[in-house]
Amino acid sequence: MHHGHSSALDVKHKRLRAIFIEMEQALIAYSGGIDSTLVAKIACDVLGDRALAITAVSPSLMPEDLEDAKTQAAEMGISHELVYTQEMENPNYTSNPVNRCYFCKSELHDTLKPMALERGYPYVVDGVNADDLRDYRPGIQAAKERGARSPLAEVGLSKLEVRELSKQLGLSWWNKPAQPCLSSRFPYGELITVEKLRRVGQAEQYLRQQGWQTVRVRSEGDTARIELPADDIQRFMGEMALPDLVAQFQGYGFLFVTLDLEGFQSGKLNRVLQEPAIA
Repeated sequence: MHHGHSSALDVKHKRLRAIFIEMEQALIAYSGGIDSTLVAKIACDVLGDRALAITAVSPSLMPEDLEDAKTQAAEMGISHELVYTQEMENPNYTSNPVNRCYFCKSELHDTLKPMALERGYPYVVDGVNADDLRDYRPGIQAAKERGARSPLAEVGLSKLEVRELSKQLGLSWWNKPAQPCLSSRFPYGELITVEKLRRVGQAEQYLRQQGWQTVRVRSEGDTARIELPADDIQRFMGEMALPDLVAQFQGYGFLFVTLDLEGFQSGKLNRVLQEPAIA
């Protein structure tokens, strides 16, 4: 017998299944992140081979994330295809305005929507959850304008519930850290290039290989700023061979390597959007 919270979760799970039963077939914008993977899993459970997961490949997607997406799709048994998107060719995107994600999701859904219609899928379905709606997420608008549906948000599933339901459904990656695209590592207004994305990706991959799972390398000009959870900072200073780390990062093309003493916080670069400029 489930109690309280889990029965509420059961209700949401049933409502998610009902959405897919009603759709009859679904094309899922599938990044391999925990949200879109849960959507793909439920779609696959309900629709079998009438569910299709499509991953958009571009320089802002970390290579390991693509590998994860493939592995998870295979494990869930959902049909999985890749499509290449061209947001890097749009100066509205590469100039990195505050609504950069709007241009990326426009490109994504302008690619997926005709594909869906051509193959007879009524909707493109994404992994936007209820918490995303409360945050500053310009990409959501672009998806909405193009008729995409967000089942997790529709049933009011929060980020925490996404993890909980993923765990209940036996998805081994239920606890994996959030991994926003690499363009989120640059301050707004700094030009994004394939080269800069590559070096940030390499730097983060290097740190993960050294055992630091939750980590961001923020990139500002020629400076890398490492963000780790505050509790890890002392241990990082003690355990890492700093000269090796610096040499490694300089090899990727950074000139300076710094450590953020405040520690990791998701969305830190969005602060500039809320805080009044100091005169």
